[in-house]
Amino acid sequence: MHIRVFQLGDEAGLYAVFLSAIHELASKDYTPEQIEAWAPASSDPEAWAKRMQGIRPFVVESHGRLVAYADVQPTGYIDHFFVSGPFARTGIGTMLMNRIHETASAQGISVLTSDVSRTAQPFFAQFGFVVVEKRAPVIRGVTVPNALMRCEVTANPSFKRTRLRRSA
Repeated sequence: MHIRVFQLGDEAGLYAVFLSAIHELASKDYTPEQIEAWAPASSDPEAWAKRMQGIRPFVVESHGRLVAYADVQPTGYIDHFFVSGPFARTGIGTMLMNRIHETASAQGISVLTSDVSRTAQPFFAQFGFVVVEKRAPVIRGVTVPNALMRCEVTANPSFKRTRLRRSA
């Protein structure tokens, strides 16, 4: 299992990860109507491809299969962070979050933010993120609650612990 940069051609595999994460994991915290609005089974492949090409995520690959992805924008905003259902709670999310923190630190980004689902909020909190504001965005006519979360990169205890272990 390894993290690599996004490559053209990853788009369809990333949509499969997105669907799996939402339909298999987030479905515990959202209604079927919310899940379908957030991650419809069919989408515009061109629009999705353009979105992925724009955010240029980190991609986790296992045995040639895409299993997770996440990005961090130059502003420190994490737009997407998804792990495929079968690969949840295997350490992949931690690998991705550590990569985000490493990248942010290398680029001089001191604050990370993200609009985080109910499902992912406890995970993000483990990395020093705190809820700034509860939100109720409307997607395809359906309210899908989330929270704006924020983390100061230099104050992240999980990242520092992991980083110290690697450099020892």
